[in-house]
Amino acid sequence: MSQLFGKYAAYVVPAYILSAVCILAAIVVVMRAYRAAKARLAALESAKIDGPP
Repeated sequence: MSQLFGKYAAYVVPAYILSAVCILAAIVVVMRAYRAAKARLAALESAKIDGPP
């Protein structure tokens, strides 16, 4: 591994792993919020609530 990243491999590899974990967590949070918003919109549309257009 040190041949790939040089003498800083002990710092670079964990930083890459942490970045990947954070990006995956952000994707999960966004997808959960999207599904919740989509479900809420479907519920509102099925209720046919009268209101401003």
